[in-house]
Amino acid sequence: MTERSSSPAARTVLQQCLQARLQVKPADEHSEAQFVQIDRGMVIYICFFKGATDEILPKMVSSLLNLRLCESDSGRMVSVVELPGSVLLVPQATLGGKNKGRAMQYHNNISKEDGLRLYHAFVSLCEKEVTAASAEVTVKHGTYGNRQVLKLDTNGPYTHLMEF
Repeated sequence: MTERSSSPAARTVLQQCLQARLQVKPADEHSEAQFVQIDRGMVIYICFFKGATDEILPKMVSSLLNLRLCESDSGRMVSVVELPGSVLLVPQATLGGKNKGRAMQYHNNISKEDGLRLYHAFVSLCEKEVTAASAEVTVKHGTYGNRQVLKLDTNGPYTHLMEF
């Protein structure tokens, strides 16, 4: 949790997966669509709110990558790093939405420029933590600010919300 008890600096949703494929660049007249893909592991959707700073990132990365949410072959719950599995990071501004009437508003989300900077720093920290922990774990990530198409295969709706 953040020091400010009134509102979080970031919201994440974690989803265990058997395989995930994310479009990171749509097709255009000159090229085909581009995708990143992971096999067994975890998808992390992330949204930053106004007031979020780089200070929260190390705690987020450590918490998310070391949380025991993945089921091992023996049935024991382990972290994605212990599995070993892969991680797919998906920027998801809609996690910051609040309903007002029949519409969603995103007034608490961080600015696009600051969000992009924090997202890139978050991705880099995840890659460093995973590289230090296991050569068998990979980190893939989506493109900040773009609509992305996700295909997800999971062995059950095992989704968790975490705020920092």
